[in-house]
Amino acid sequence: PGNSKSAKSTVVPPGPPMYLDLVYIPNHSNRKNVDVEFFKRVRSSYYVVSGNNSAAEEPSRAVLDSLLEGKAQWDSNMQVTLIPTHDSEVMREWYQDTHEKQQDLNIMVLASSSTVVMQDESFPACKIEL
Repeated sequence: PGNSKSAKSTVVPPGPPMYLDLVYIPNHSNRKNVDVEFFKRVRSSYYVVSGNNSAAEEPSRAVLDSLLEGKAQWDSNMQVTLIPTHDSEVMREWYQDTHEKQQDLNIMVLASSSTVVMQDESFPACKIEL
């Protein structure tokens, strides 16, 4: 009840971590839906980052920074692979600005060099072995 705009909610409430092999970061990696708490709780070997809309700030630099902050609080230094679905200016700048921290946290950003063609559509692809 009441005005929901004034209430602040966290997408992922505090609690014990969940371990997954592959996670698609929801809603084109929009900062309104993913925060540091998400990455503290949802721990994965692979995160897929979609979004190629700079006007909508997707993917969001804040989400990418939240990955670094959240992963820094993990109790292990397991390798994490970030898989962007598009080559975006935001992703390139973030990669360059935070490359040293990514290395410290054992985060690798995977660049796709393959393309899948299906009928009239083509898109970048990468192979993930779990």
